[in-house]
Amino acid sequence: MQRTQLGRTGLSVSRLCLGTMTFGLQCEEPQSHAILDKAAEGGIDFLDTADVYPLGGGGNTVGRTEEIVGNWLVGKRHDYILATKCVGRTGRRRWDQGMSRKHILDAIDASLKRLQTDYVDLYQLHSYDPTTPLDEALEALDTVVKSGKARYVGVSNWPAYKVARGVGRAELKGLAGITSVQPRYNLLFRTFERDLLPLAHEEGIGVIPYNPLAGGMLTGKHQKGAPPQGTRFTLGDAGARYQERYWHDREFEAVEALKGVAAEAGMSLATMAVSWVLAHKAITAPIIGASKPEQLADSLAAVESPMAADLKAKLDDLTHEWRSVDAER
Repeated sequence: MQRTQLGRTGLSVSRLCLGTMTFGLQCEEPQSHAILDKAAEGGIDFLDTADVYPLGGGGNTVGRTEEIVGNWLVGKRHDYILATKCVGRTGRRRWDQGMSRKHILDAIDASLKRLQTDYVDLYQLHSYDPTTPLDEALEALDTVVKSGKARYVGVSNWPAYKVARGVGRAELKGLAGITSVQPRYNLLFRTFERDLLPLAHEEGIGVIPYNPLAGGMLTGKHQKGAPPQGTRFTLGDAGARYQERYWHDREFEAVEALKGVAAEAGMSLATMAVSWVLAHKAITAPIIGASKPEQLADSLAAVESPMAADLKAKLDDLTHEWRSVDAER
């Protein structure tokens, strides 16, 4: 497994990050642990989770994913770089969500308890909360770092201008800065190439993109018609979101064209898709997910198959229209 630095920090991470969003919903604890075992066997030591996972499972499952990851980490916590997130709703009270100082400080303690650890390596704001002043959120994250409960902080699903403002405010106030960003990014969603990725590259911010396989569309396994049960496109209340993102005729047509390119290149579509994400100079470690251990093989192969410049140029041209997809989708 190749390694890289997380932005301009001294923290070394594996070139792939294992996402855990479906642990506890799409796959129960034994299967989830088997996936973690397979990832570790492949050299992945960077794990990403969130307090609201498994996403789409409803209020009764909030925190279950962190519990599953925490159980697996017992006795080997220091062998892994662990990231989690807050902001999403985790309880019935109005303040059990958002970027307020109260919620951030409550949320980190709850996550650490579920993860059975004293600290996380990376603590991220899962989305942007417009009801909380930015300085309040940044000061709360600084408290989390200074208390030793997190080593670094980052953000997820923030537009470029919000990240830029966060970087500036943290610098001005001498607070723990934004170390990483976590945007959606794949061959069928390239919007952030226009602003966020150049910003991250220039500022030395690590980029940990999710959905490199577009929820499974870029494996080529799906066919037009009703989405198959038990997949990202039907599970929980997140299924409708994924259908809105990717389950359209235009996406299926693009996948068919990409299948032909992958066949010519002598690799699976999934390997090609992850390799393309890795080829962008701003990318630190794509977040890959799986519902079965064997599904990790294609993504692991991508690290060992650096993309040739001519193939990247061909894919860039073929998917150029996806640079203008609505970022809100």
